[in-house]
Amino acid sequence: MSGKYDGIDWHARAGALATNGAALVNGRRAGAASGESFTKHSPVDGRVLGAVAACDTADVDAAVAAARASFERGDWSGQPPAKRKRVLQDFAARVEAAAEELALLETLDMGKPISDALAVDVPATARCLRWYGEAIDKVYGEVAPTGPDSLALITREPVGVVGAIVPWNFPMIMAAWKIAPVLAAGNSLVLKPSEKSPFTALRLAELALEAGVPPGVFNVVPGFGHTAGKALALHMDVDAIAFTGSTATGKLIAQYGAQSNLKRVSLECGGKSPNIIMADYPDLKRAAQAAASAIFFNQGEMCSAGSRLLVQDSIRDEVLAEIAAVARSMPPGDPLDASTRLGALVDEPQTQRVMEYIASGRSDGASVAVGGRRVREASGGCYVEPTVFAGVRPDMRIAREEIFGPVLATLSFKDLDEAIRIGNGVVYGLAAAIWTRDITAAHRAARALRAGLVYVNCYDADDITVPFGGFKQSGTGRDKSLHAFDKYTELKTTWIDLS
Repeated sequence: MSGKYDGIDWHARAGALATNGAALVNGRRAGAASGESFTKHSPVDGRVLGAVAACDTADVDAAVAAARASFERGDWSGQPPAKRKRVLQDFAARVEAAAEELALLETLDMGKPISDALAVDVPATARCLRWYGEAIDKVYGEVAPTGPDSLALITREPVGVVGAIVPWNFPMIMAAWKIAPVLAAGNSLVLKPSEKSPFTALRLAELALEAGVPPGVFNVVPGFGHTAGKALALHMDVDAIAFTGSTATGKLIAQYGAQSNLKRVSLECGGKSPNIIMADYPDLKRAAQAAASAIFFNQGEMCSAGSRLLVQDSIRDEVLAEIAAVARSMPPGDPLDASTRLGALVDEPQTQRVMEYIASGRSDGASVAVGGRRVREASGGCYVEPTVFAGVRPDMRIAREEIFGPVLATLSFKDLDEAIRIGNGVVYGLAAAIWTRDITAAHRAARALRAGLVYVNCYDADDITVPFGGFKQSGTGRDKSLHAFDKYTELKTTWIDLS
């Protein structure tokens, strides 16, 4: 991190930072109707960040009622696209202006390095809001090719009230992936952030109000998944629910949608993505460094992380040695230090989960090439070394289950067919990658790998213009790109008889 943020004392900023964990419903901040709250601690050093409203069914009811009323009145849904565009563009500008505050909240809330929050999370959030704002008046309807005695118009309408449940690993970005297309399409929104990282979602809603989003259109109900999240997914007056999180919770959300009003459900769930390196790739050092970034960025807390590295037999040792060197070069550090590359895991339960998987890998017979320990315990925070397992078999838990931490399972293969079999041999299908100079092999793999995203000679390449989502138990529906509008709009056919 360099430039305008140089010289900032982030510890001093953190000490002076004020947080507000109250819900935001119908344009007003308020505690939970029950009066209940929970204390949010930072994984950076265990400090208390503040009290957060523990919203429940009554709060969700109030938020949905406010969203429904705003939608039916047309406060937002009835605005011309050009007006909504101006507001979303202003919203994006306000996010950029509040970059330092939002980045600090993000780092303290979930532990990522402040340099990443400033360089990645805030700009990506603003870019998403601005892109969908720009897209609003670029989406056209259709005229069907019927006969000369009729005119059939196909138009998009907002679905109505959308509930969105977002995770803690990229709190701002994941929220923006829902907020931007939901609002661009003219819907009203009730957002439930993770209880592990609620503060930036609440601040985003305030910035939206300041930009001109009418009260009741964008509501935020913090709370726990089994209370506030469940109430939102089961609500009879929510027209669509968009969820990002674990596959296990996604299955519950799908059930709640069916049990209630058969609301539209879209799910972006877990992953166990294979990253395949072929022996013919000419720059193995580059591939290995990218593989390390694919699993260690954001402490490995990414649904699309390249958590399974598949290396062809003849280059296994060379690639493994390079990745181990990268891992040793990025020990976990203070997230409020601008030079830190690997921060804290989100909380103590997630840290224990990661350590249990490391123990499982060892007991199943895999060997730890580097890492494997919890560190910096005296800080009061949650830190695990970047960890690389060698000698992993496809049947091991660390090769099949999503760990959501800086833990890489390395497997070997003989040829491309075996690599594809191993790659497809899990319940997930979010992302995959292949590194090769053989164009035929690249296309074969891209076609055969059952994943929503396949990278060739790169990993985690990203742009708001391309859809994000997975196959199999990695979910349904797509975030990003114009395809996201499919989740938040209804198609209407209007048939006019001209005979």
